[in-house]
Amino acid sequence: MTIDPSSGTGSGAITPDGSAVEFYRLMRPSGEPEIVAGVVPPGGSVLDLGAGVGRVTHPLVELGYEVVAVDESAEMLAHVRGAPTVRSRIQDLRLPRRFDGVLLASQLVHTADEAGRRGLLEACARHVAADGSVLIQWTPPDLHDAWKVGQGRTHEGLTLELAALERVSPEVVHATMRYTSGDRVWTQSFRSRRLTDEQLGAALAGAGLRLDRFLTDDRTWLRAVPAAPAR
Repeated sequence: MTIDPSSGTGSGAITPDGSAVEFYRLMRPSGEPEIVAGVVPPGGSVLDLGAGVGRVTHPLVELGYEVVAVDESAEMLAHVRGAPTVRSRIQDLRLPRRFDGVLLASQLVHTADEAGRRGLLEACARHVAADGSVLIQWTPPDLHDAWKVGQGRTHEGLTLELAALERVSPEVVHATMRYTSGDRVWTQSFRSRRLTDEQLGAALAGAGLRLDRFLTDDRTWLRAVPAAPAR
């Protein structure tokens, strides 16, 4: 099993995966609430896995959804408002209910830990209703191959930039992101595994899910659903 060597630097609390709580408090949604609203019926229930400080949870609550926010960081969850929170690793989560929508954002599916990926997707399958949706953010292989140092964006005073990139194997890269707000700087390092469409489909199938459709033109968001029971 490969363990992700995740780490982070900068002011304030740093979570086990290297995320800086202070930086994520500054981040705003980038289309996620609208993507959820396009799939999950109004007023439905949503399980936000890896919810962090509530960047997506909060606007979903404002849209009228019943949201449960899950994260392993107490420092992150302390900033969630208007929704119940559960402190847990996603892979370990076992709630006594299912949801209309299960959200796995932030490219978490690209973990270099194969067992970890299986655990993430199995958690999604355990908690989605039979007629529900699992919404997954991923990086298609052509976009993953295009990563290069210096790539990034600036929005509302926040700069996100790929500061370093090392190829660990033909399919795995070790990346370091640099986040800047004014004179404050944070970094977050992680490993990301390139997934082909076939590998993604196999990973979903292994968890009892299947790809239903892509939700965005760039294919970075997809809807998965419970696989049909064997006949």
